[in-house]
Amino acid sequence: MAKIRLVNMMLYGFHGTYEYERELGQKFYFDVEAVTKDDDVIDDDESNDNVHSTAIYATVKETVENKRFTHMRALAGHIADKLLSQYQNLAEVTVTARRNNATITGPMDYVEVEVTRKAK
Repeated sequence: MAKIRLVNMMLYGFHGTYEYERELGQKFYFDVEAVTKDDDVIDDDESNDNVHSTAIYATVKETVENKRFTHMRALAGHIADKLLSQYQNLAEVTVTARRNNATITGPMDYVEVEVTRKAK
């Protein structure tokens, strides 16, 4: 198996619990870890059905910029589900989503959620 990781992708999206968050938008940061089912993606360097990091990035970007979610966990879950449906050779996808301007009073660096989905 192989693990493909994209770390700390910064994207602008219109997600949040409050209407002003969905109207004004904000920066979100994402990590994606995609785990393959077997070694086929490693052994076959010429295969067109391999998992490509540029395609993973494009899927995350398209979802963040073109859909709206109230909760980051729903957004992260949707991204993971979409990646699993796009790539039949993935066994598992973990998406971590975070934002540093959370609507929580008190000092902290950021709020983060992590969602893991497994292929059926």
